[in-house]
Amino acid sequence: MAEPILRFPLRGPDPLEPAPELARLRTECPAARIELPSGHQAWLVTRYADARAALADPRLSKAATTVEGAPRILPVAANSKSIFSMDPPEHTRVRRLVTPAFGARRIAAMRKGVEELTDSLLDELEATGQPGDLVAGLALPLPIRVICELLGVPYEDTEKFRGWTDVMLSITAHAPADVLAARRNLNAYLSELIVARREQPADDLLTVLIRAAEDDDRLSHEELLAFGHTLLVAGYHATAGELIHALLHLMSRPDQLAVLRDDPALIEPAVEELLRFSTAGSGASALRVATEDVELAGVTVRAGEAVLASAQSANRDEEVFACPEQLDVTRQHNPHLAFGHGVHHCIGAQLGRMELAVAITRLLARFPDVHLDPHAELRWIGGMAFSRPAALPVRW
Repeated sequence: MAEPILRFPLRGPDPLEPAPELARLRTECPAARIELPSGHQAWLVTRYADARAALADPRLSKAATTVEGAPRILPVAANSKSIFSMDPPEHTRVRRLVTPAFGARRIAAMRKGVEELTDSLLDELEATGQPGDLVAGLALPLPIRVICELLGVPYEDTEKFRGWTDVMLSITAHAPADVLAARRNLNAYLSELIVARREQPADDLLTVLIRAAEDDDRLSHEELLAFGHTLLVAGYHATAGELIHALLHLMSRPDQLAVLRDDPALIEPAVEELLRFSTAGSGASALRVATEDVELAGVTVRAGEAVLASAQSANRDEEVFACPEQLDVTRQHNPHLAFGHGVHHCIGAQLGRMELAVAITRLLARFPDVHLDPHAELRWIGGMAFSRPAALPVRW
C-alpha cells in the first residue's frame, strides 16, 4: 500500500517538538511524498545521512526553485538574486565577496556591544515589573537592533521594515499579492539606503558590501538589495525564533537550566544543543529542485521534482545522536544541521551563535531563577516560516 501524501509543514500537538510523524518516517519511509502549501509536491527526506547528502548534492538546485511555476513553499517564488537562491558559480562569486564581512574578528568585535545591548534590555525588562515578556523585551528587539547597527539601518525605521519582513515570511498567513507588495516596499527602502551610502559611506556593513570587490568584481544593486533582505530576514526572524525556542526549552527543563546557570562555561555546547533541539524554522530554505534524476533515500527523484531535507527530523536521528529526544546542554558530539550543510551553510552562523550565547548567559546571570509565569497560556503565531508564541511571560 502506497504511503499517503502528507501535508507540509507537519505539525504535532506540541509546537516545541517535531511532529511525531517524522520519527515514523525515518524508520519506515525515509523519502515521503508531501504536498507543499503552494499545492506543489516534494520528497521529504528525514534521515540525517540522506538530509546531509541532499543539502550537498549539486544536482539538487536552489536556483531552480526561483523559476516561474517551480515547486515552492512560500506564496511567491524566491528572489533569484539572493544568495539563498543561487547555485555555483554565481553563489560562489557572491559568497566570496560577502564572507569577509562575517569573519571571526568582526563577530568578536561586536560581542561587547551585544552584551551592553542585552544588559540594557534586561534593565528595561526588570523596570517594567513582573511578569516580564521575553518576546517583546528581549528576543525580538535584540536581533533587530544588532542587524540595524550591523547593516546601518536607522533603528527608528524598525517597525516599518519589520512589518514588511513579517509578511514576506508568510507561508499561509498572507496572500501572494501582499507578499509581493511587502517585497517592493522593502526594495524601495533599501534602494534609498544604498544610494545614500554610495554618496556618504559609513562605518556599517552596507558600506562594506558596497565596497566589497575582488578582481574588479562587485555586487550589483540587485544583489545588494537581495543581501539586505537576507540579513533582515535571517538575522532578525531566524535569530529571534531560535532564541525564543531556546528559552522555552530551558525553562521547561529546570534541571538543564540549573546546569547551565551554575556553569556558564557550558554555553557553547548548550547553544549547539538548543539549536539541534529547535523547531523554530519550517525548513523553507532547504527546498531544492532536481536538475537531473537523483537516487536518494531509496527513491529516484526525477528531474524537476522537489526535495525538502528536514533538519528537524535529521537532528533527532537515533543513528547520529545518542538519546536524541533528550536535551543535554553538556552534549559534545553534535553535528546538527540547524545552519544547513554544504555551500549554503548559513553565512551568519557565528553571529547567530554569539547572539544566543550572550542573551542566554546574561539572562541567567541577571535572573537566575527565571521561569514561565504559571498563569500564562502561550498563543502561537501560525502560518509563518518561523514559529513563535506572541508573548513569553516570565517571573524571576
